[in-house]
Amino acid sequence: MLVIESWVINDDSPVPVSSAGVVEALRSRIDSERLETWLTSSSGRLLAFVTNAERAMVVLSEGEGDPGEHAVAPGTAGSSDGFVLSNGQGDEYPDEDTVSIREAFKLVEHIAGSGSWPADARWVVDR
Repeated sequence: MLVIESWVINDDSPVPVSSAGVVEALRSRIDSERLETWLTSSSGRLLAFVTNAERAMVVLSEGEGDPGEHAVAPGTAGSSDGFVLSNGQGDEYPDEDTVSIREAFKLVEHIAGSGSWPADARWVVDR
């Protein structure tokens, strides 16, 4: 029997967010200038989404202390700033270590629904 994880947004409601509703939740948070979002799965895995509203860093880890794996756009030149963390810190990342916001939404929706990266996703292991 296949059991799919459920995911909750850490600082919102303890009610699980569906794969169909996670993008709407992320958009709402971005509109409220909350650019860092952490989701925790029912099995303890973590999914981080940090954005500047144009690009996003998406990281999937096995839990606290695991560096995990993150989505990439190999060969993309430059860097982008404006990634504001919940503690107010502003970060800048190489563009090849982030993906377009549209791609990031697709990735998070898929992970929330299936628990894994989409087959066509590009990501690197940071462990």
